[in-house]
Amino acid sequence: MFKNALRKVFANGSVRLGGGVLLLLILMSIFAPWLGTIDPTMLDPGSQNLLPGTTNVFMTLDGDEFEHFFLMGSDSLGRDIWSRTLYGGRVSITLGISVALLAVFFGTVAGLLSGYFRWVDAVMMRVMDGFMSIPAILFAISLIAMFGNALVIVVTAIAIPSIPRIARLVRSVVLSVREEPYVEAAIALDTPVWKILLRHILPNATAPLIVQGTYVCAEAILVEAILSFLGVGMPVEAATWGNIMAEGAASSMRIRTWCCCPAYSSFSRSFQSIFSVTVCAIHWTRSSRSGATNDGIFSQGSKAPSA
Repeated sequence: MFKNALRKVFANGSVRLGGGVLLLLILMSIFAPWLGTIDPTMLDPGSQNLLPGTTNVFMTLDGDEFEHFFLMGSDSLGRDIWSRTLYGGRVSITLGISVALLAVFFGTVAGLLSGYFRWVDAVMMRVMDGFMSIPAILFAISLIAMFGNALVIVVTAIAIPSIPRIARLVRSVVLSVREEPYVEAAIALDTPVWKILLRHILPNATAPLIVQGTYVCAEAILVEAILSFLGVGMPVEAATWGNIMAEGAASSMRIRTWCCCPAYSSFSRSFQSIFSVTVCAIHWTRSSRSGATNDGIFSQGSKAPSA
């Protein structure tokens, strides 16, 4: 059942294309030390606001000097934007995957229990409605303001608003599958509830869960970038895509000659890099969802699992 669901998902061309883009970003982040990068936290006041393709002598605060090629230029603190973009991908992609796994796990548990037990459904869905009524950005800002901006807190703050969507998706699958003859036969044979849920019902929700999980991952990366841009996300010294945009915006605001100053050029390069990545992620997930729907992976025509 799980293999058939995965085969249907990856048979779609949009899914393969989007997966290839994501895999490329992950590989670039993993192999960042071998792609012409330096420590993303190192700064050099003498290398401030360099244009793309500039080669300059980089002097660390410890007095060490070396020649470095700034592929995407530098920011107002003399940090290499190319290095910060690749190393920032590690944080952003890790955060996105963590949020997706967390939301899918708790959403699946909530959806299975709500769809199978009617008395749980009455309470659980009212709780989910309450979470859905709160804007995700405002909820994340409130939670981070109360408990700090550690990585675990940021992941939790972004994941909680995504749980209701996963729960409702799984609940709808459970409500349709629980009336199938093979489920009723399992109940008549006094099969344990956990085995019915995991073996007979959950496989039917695998395909839509995969698609929805990719959407949650891409959305989490965008939300983290927004929070960091507003100054309430990851710590300022951390190399994340949102912090790169925030630094570029701050540099542009400090210098009024936007159209000709190097700071504006630095911000433009940073924003274009992050914007292109996030647009690819959103386009990938939306294409995956529409393509998967067209291929019928959301249909409930699943066959009974073989004995």
